[in-house]
Amino acid sequence: MTKKILKGVVTSAKSNKTIVVEVTRKFKHPFYEKIIKRTKKYHAHDEANKFKEGEKVSIIECKPISKKKTWEVMK
Repeated sequence: MTKKILKGVVTSAKSNKTIVVEVTRKFKHPFYEKIIKRTKKYHAHDEANKFKEGEKVSIIECKPISKKKTWEVMK
């Protein structure tokens, strides 16, 4: 099975080795066919603490690191 890759913006980098990434997706409503925008926040592992708020990053699925962290930063 392939690992999912998502792109988003860093919203918080306050925790040690953890960043919060906000991912926005667009989809068409099944009945009304209007384009809808939805956002979701993911906790991602950042080993070197090098990413700051406002940066665009890619995250990839990984094995669970903690209760909420199952993603890690690619670049």
